[in-house]
Amino acid sequence: MKPKPSPSPLGKTLLPAAAIQKRVGELARAITAHYRGKPLVVVALLNGSLFFLVDLLRRMPPETGVECWRVSSYEGTASQGILRGLDQCRGDFKGRHVLLLDDILDTGLTLHAVAAHLRKLGAEKVEICVLLNKRRKRTVNVKPKWTGFGIGDEFVVGYGLDYNGHYRGLKSIRLFKASGASAPATA
Repeated sequence: MKPKPSPSPLGKTLLPAAAIQKRVGELARAITAHYRGKPLVVVALLNGSLFFLVDLLRRMPPETGVECWRVSSYEGTASQGILRGLDQCRGDFKGRHVLLLDDILDTGLTLHAVAAHLRKLGAEKVEICVLLNKRRKRTVNVKPKWTGFGIGDEFVVGYGLDYNGHYRGLKSIRLFKASGASAPATA
């Protein structure tokens, strides 16, 4: 008798690939118009914003500067409330306009701390752009200037968002059922 396959932790598609690409194009046009005539550097938070960053930059002026910082507060499906990696993030941002780019606004702790760090490094103005803005109570007040999509307080994967390093490569964004889930044996 064949063993019954375990159920997939992947739930329904929340945002199809075509909808994501359409919205990224709209965000790129709005951001480009806002910063017209001002030198801009995008600071993207890795690893989650990787796909969003690439697709956005391909639609923006080629002189747009880019920095990638690796910071994290997540383990599994929840923020641990401790930001790791910020002490390694450096650069000369004196007098520069900075667009802080992230995959998702959840608790707000990461974006709040990174924006404050950028201001300490001399950034003239820091604006925030997130692909997803989770509707939930936040522990700090963070308001993105640009948001791709608002979503419920659910855990999602795909288009850069992951569960313990897996499912980032999905072209769509899907709900994820964490109960009983384990990372797949192969990625």
